[in-house]
Amino acid sequence: MNKLALYCRPGFEKEVAAEITDHAANLGIFGFARVQEHSGYVIFECYQPNEADRLARKVPFNQLIFSRQILVVSHLLENLDPTDRISPIISAFDKLSEQVNFQQSTTLFVEMADTNESKELSTFCRKFTVPLRQVLRNKGWLMADGHQKCGLFLHCFFVKPNCCYVGYSYANNHSEYFMGIPRLKFPSEAPSRSTLKLEEAILTFIPRKEEEKRLNDNMVGVDLGACPGGWTYQLVKRGLFVYAVDHGKMAESLHETGRIEHCAEDGFKFQPPKRKKVDWLVCDMVEQPSRITNLIGKWLVNGWCRETIFNLKLPMKKRYQEVMQCLENLTDMLNKQNLIFEIQAKHLYHDREEITVHIAIK
Repeated sequence: MNKLALYCRPGFEKEVAAEITDHAANLGIFGFARVQEHSGYVIFECYQPNEADRLARKVPFNQLIFSRQILVVSHLLENLDPTDRISPIISAFDKLSEQVNFQQSTTLFVEMADTNESKELSTFCRKFTVPLRQVLRNKGWLMADGHQKCGLFLHCFFVKPNCCYVGYSYANNHSEYFMGIPRLKFPSEAPSRSTLKLEEAILTFIPRKEEEKRLNDNMVGVDLGACPGGWTYQLVKRGLFVYAVDHGKMAESLHETGRIEHCAEDGFKFQPPKRKKVDWLVCDMVEQPSRITNLIGKWLVNGWCRETIFNLKLPMKKRYQEVMQCLENLTDMLNKQNLIFEIQAKHLYHDREEITVHIAIK
């Protein structure tokens, strides 16, 4: 009972393994990652007892870039009897409950990896949730209030119909979403599906209670590489006036809002209009990550914006190393100016070969 399961986008298992290994080492915790490529998850086994639980509590989930979820799990339950899968699952939960108090738990997720093969399990997991939840409630392990923000979430993670891990995550240090994936609906009036990347980023990085204060109709935004306007749409929807910077055409529907000015310029050369305060900079240009890093750093160091969300397109190899180098370079640039800032990065569900970064100057 000394393992972590970390969910991720298929193909990024090595990045998850490198990342959790580094975080664990920083806490003086050592172990090894079991990586199966394109599986959509990683199992990290700790050498010392109870250290998986310590990692689940002490590694800030919002500092994990490539992991969608982090949970403490049992050993793999294999060859489950189709006529009675619940009994061995409850036995595994019983052993875990010797370490933590399941009476604090409020929610059960019966999940699978985000792979094409595992999608075949989705119907089974949905149906299996009902009887398993009932048994857990009869054990006194699930409280009625499923929205409580403290305590534990219980997980049953199926890798095959007859194989699963059982475990738990901490409600104050995990993803609150099923499979770690926020379910967003594409707005029909948006110019492109890339709009979902910025919507998910705002949902991920900006606390809901602060969103109206930090994104409203008194603010001005700049969208570098805006065409056709998927990211601009998200800012306009929240009331911002946006300078949309791109040589390409913007969607006519955005012009009709009266909330944009199309600047047919190079995003690397554009500067904010004089005497115009810019609150937000967003950028989803297809460029080398180091070049985007320098561009964003220039905007922040010059005081041209106070908050930014941008994407870094990753190389095919050494993706984790490239990400860490870019974030280190940005941090160094801001520290040299004695700026106080908050930086977060996440490989979002709607990202592909890229990560999304958020920086706020305090």
